[in-house]
Amino acid sequence: MTAKKIPRKSVDRLRFKEFLTVAGQNMEAAADNMKSDLWTPAGILIVHSSIAYTDALTIKAAGVRSSGEHHAMAVDLVAQVLELKREDQNALAHFRRIIGEKARVAYGGKAYPESRVKRMWTNLERYRKWVEEKLEQLQ
Repeated sequence: MTAKKIPRKSVDRLRFKEFLTVAGQNMEAAADNMKSDLWTPAGILIVHSSIAYTDALTIKAAGVRSSGEHHAMAVDLVAQVLELKREDQNALAHFRRIIGEKARVAYGGKAYPESRVKRMWTNLERYRKWVEEKLEQLQ
């Protein structure tokens, strides 16, 4: 079976650090918004943080990042550029859950509920930990 063609953009591998920095900054800003009960902007920042973590990972692994319209394609790109084990699929599920909330939190037209943002945050924390472990394993 042929792998799906994921739209991608070439990026110098050393730039993964920039994306990792942005991911951390977005995560920190999301935490600040949560402390201020600003749930919708916190949710948006969680989405952007998870995307930047994913970009950092694929850039370091293969010098590419997803350039598709749908951020869910980035999950497929991770699977294409890394040799994944069964337990890695659980980590990617955290990213899928966050991306699944993207349209609702960013374009829903109403305040996003605290309970959903807190679930997104938990997924982000778990996903970040996995990404950082994978980045350390890459040469």
